[in-house]
Amino acid sequence: MTPSNFESISVTNLEKKFGEFVAVNKISFSVKKGEIFGFLGANGSGKSTTIRMLCGIITPTSGGGMVAGHDIITEAEEIKKSIGYMSQKFSLYEELTPFENLRFYLGVYDVPQLQWSERIDWVLDMTRLQNARDRKTRELPPGWRQRLALGCSLLHKPDILFLDEPTSGVDAATRGHFWNFIKKLADGGMTVFVTTHYMDEARFCGRIVMLSNGKIVACGSPAEIIAEACPAQTNADLNDAFITLMKRDGI
Repeated sequence: MTPSNFESISVTNLEKKFGEFVAVNKISFSVKKGEIFGFLGANGSGKSTTIRMLCGIITPTSGGGMVAGHDIITEAEEIKKSIGYMSQKFSLYEELTPFENLRFYLGVYDVPQLQWSERIDWVLDMTRLQNARDRKTRELPPGWRQRLALGCSLLHKPDILFLDEPTSGVDAATRGHFWNFIKKLADGGMTVFVTTHYMDEARFCGRIVMLSNGKIVACGSPAEIIAEACPAQTNADLNDAFITLMKRDGI
């Protein structure tokens, strides 16, 4: 499979089975470079399983794909070097300071030590955490911890950033700041692949895929999905479209 020069991610007939259970059912889609791409679905729809395949963590049962120019089956380790990943659960070390967390992950990502000082200052400035660099991470407000987790995922300056429910549990104002930052990353050429349960956030995505029972039930821009799912509702939004599509698929 040879992706376009304008695609960061491309998958064809991607499938994952666990025994007899089909978690992801032969899905195909592509993501453009520099795009904010939304991946939406109810719990158990196959979102996390798909992300784990794209990140080279688990191997597909069938089908294939390319991520950052690397084959998801034969070049999983190369993919891991080319992506950043932020999970929905806070995964940093709470007894360490932001500075110590950043220094630890620089080693994990194998960033040359001569670049450590510059990368730490870059992330602390970008996430507005310079004044908190020496506080215990557990003492930081939830929104600050989310910013730190995002900063750690960017330390090696990845081509693609995977965000799994990145604003879960933070207030509306913090979510707004977070998305402004995400848009700046995409404007700078980074591809952002994001899952979210907040439909008001999904509208910031250039395109969206909606999953149900491991299958794609909608793909397109937010406006296209709304128009297709709710043609008779003049004031419909993404939440209306999501509910309609999930009901249509029996959820």
